[in-house]
Amino acid sequence: MARPLSDQERRKQISVRGLAGAENVAELKRAFNRHLHFTLVKDRNVATPRDYFHALAHAVRDHLVGRWLRTQQYYYEKDPKVGGWGGGGNGGVNRVFCGGSVGLYGALWGAVGLCGARWGSVGLCGVPWGTMGLRGAQWGTVGLGGALWGSVGLCGAQWGSVGLSVAPPQFFEGKELRLKQEYFVVAATLHDIVRRFKSAKFGSRDPVRTAFDTFPDKVAIQLNDTHPSLAIPELMRILVDEEKAALPPQAWDVTVRTCAYTNHTVLPEALERWPVHLLESLLPRHLEIIYEINQRFLDRVYATFPGDHERLRRMSLVEEGAVKRINMAHLCIVGAHAVNGVARIHSEILKQSGLWGLWGLWGSCGGLWVSGGVCGGSVPPGPVLSPPPQENKAKFAALLERDYGVRVNPAALFDVQVKRIHEYKRQLLNCLHVITLYNRIKKEPNKAFVPRTVMIGGKAAPGYHMAKLIIRLVTAIGEVVNNDPAVGDRLKVIFLENYRVSLAEKVIPAADLSEQISTAGTEASGTGNMKFMLNGALTIGTMDGANVEMAEEAGEENLFIFGMRVDDVERLDRQGYRARDYYERLPELRAAVDQVSSGFFSPRQPDLFRDVVNMLMNHDRFKVFADYEDYVKCQERVSALYQNPREWTRTVIRNVAAAGKFSSDRTIAQYAREIWGAEPTRHRIPAPDEPRH
Repeated sequence: MARPLSDQERRKQISVRGLAGAENVAELKRAFNRHLHFTLVKDRNVATPRDYFHALAHAVRDHLVGRWLRTQQYYYEKDPKVGGWGGGGNGGVNRVFCGGSVGLYGALWGAVGLCGARWGSVGLCGVPWGTMGLRGAQWGTVGLGGALWGSVGLCGAQWGSVGLSVAPPQFFEGKELRLKQEYFVVAATLHDIVRRFKSAKFGSRDPVRTAFDTFPDKVAIQLNDTHPSLAIPELMRILVDEEKAALPPQAWDVTVRTCAYTNHTVLPEALERWPVHLLESLLPRHLEIIYEINQRFLDRVYATFPGDHERLRRMSLVEEGAVKRINMAHLCIVGAHAVNGVARIHSEILKQSGLWGLWGLWGSCGGLWVSGGVCGGSVPPGPVLSPPPQENKAKFAALLERDYGVRVNPAALFDVQVKRIHEYKRQLLNCLHVITLYNRIKKEPNKAFVPRTVMIGGKAAPGYHMAKLIIRLVTAIGEVVNNDPAVGDRLKVIFLENYRVSLAEKVIPAADLSEQISTAGTEASGTGNMKFMLNGALTIGTMDGANVEMAEEAGEENLFIFGMRVDDVERLDRQGYRARDYYERLPELRAAVDQVSSGFFSPRQPDLFRDVVNMLMNHDRFKVFADYEDYVKCQERVSALYQNPREWTRTVIRNVAAAGKFSSDRTIAQYAREIWGAEPTRHRIPAPDEPRH
């Protein structure tokens, strides 16, 4: 009988059985040992589990590289249409593709209109980094941006270098740095795209294409929100100035047929607008191109609506005022052949907004409005109810006690709202419900209540005063509720600090209830709600964003839907929203508001939340009070169902089973068919060790 292995020996054994795609286990073991010794320079006496992981990763990579190279060869030989999905901003959807060399600043000379300009500039160099991604039997590349750039001394200027990372720009307060980041990623991407278009054959460095009339047949660029909007003037600049490939009218036709735009917000204050003086300093040639695009567009508007100067002002890409700005959403709509919202309801709302009027005119020239919610978000692969939710909750409860010093009941209902802090997402409605629960417990301390741990997390924009006050209010409510012995573990309130991907990976699988409570008609989609759905949390929400399609898939009866619909919100706007009517009619609402107003939650600073109360009572665009009563009643339904574990679990399973529509595969396939004009191929590319036919 073989001697049983010790723990140390067991740890040193690395099993490769069952590894997907490993045709030769012995060869994989040899590759593992080779990388452990020669790549990591370790042997088994000193190697750590992390070393074993990296050795195995290198071995698997070796196995995949051949397939990846075969796929690239196939692409060069068949010359298919390729797509890029540009992003890099706020929220849940960020996809970036980059590579190439670019420039900033500088002066213009030799330009007549859009023709023949030369642009003296500071030089940048973008180094592409990529990782392999699998799709069936073909292997594609996902581009990951990352580079450093150095300034070039011009005319006696100081020499030096400045580091430019491609981290999400919300971490930097400087608008100039954000514009540099956006342009850097866009320009590097387009240079790489143009290089690949010109050198179509595998391994070829010599241009085989000099004409760009077929460019839109081979390239699709999806502008994911306005962050990559500079792709429009940059592509025009490359075609006219660098490639000398076309006159402006032909270059414009190529640009429009290549680019499509996904709009992410209908809120005017959230639309990206760049000050003209900043573009003039940083990207003078692009500003000149934007002015020319705007002039030609407004000429068409005026020809269609002669004498309508108000329409010209409203639809212009250039917004006049104390600070002249370029409206990047208008640029995207004018410069794209297809426009869509993120969720279906969002696309329909866009059609009725001011943006629709702008697009409708330009779209009559052959553009396409994709009325369906093409994006629908993308949910990451991950464990579905495995390990069981209770184990995830116990782990997260331990994290809360360790990091926040708050002991929570793992059996309590975990009520989670994690997203950007913004008035339209209505974290304040959640706060008012928490205060109402607190008051009910205090009023009837001997009554049985379903225990609940409310967690709110997210980040506020640096200059967003109200968002920062909302965060402070959540923490203030928690300080009172969590330290009240009469409440005990029946109610806890925690603000999750520094909400990020690594924290999301822990809190989403531990959530019982997902809060998606934006005012109907304001949320583009919300990709977090689908992640919660897939991981077994039930949704309480309005009929807004992706909630609409989630309710269609799972059945409205399997979500906790409450509040006004879009038509109700519009009706209330017409008749006039009067917050005081709700305040005077609903005693529990009045009590909660009065507590915030009086300093009950901020005794050392009684006026701390004065601006919050003033906003709610006098100029709340998102009508928190109008949905309060129905929201509280819906939360009572949540508590009632939570007391019936069998029915709760049954509802969870229905939600998880209905989440398939929101997969990345479906999303990309729909974009490919409806916007990019590309169909998938079923062709199987042979493995590296198979003969090629």
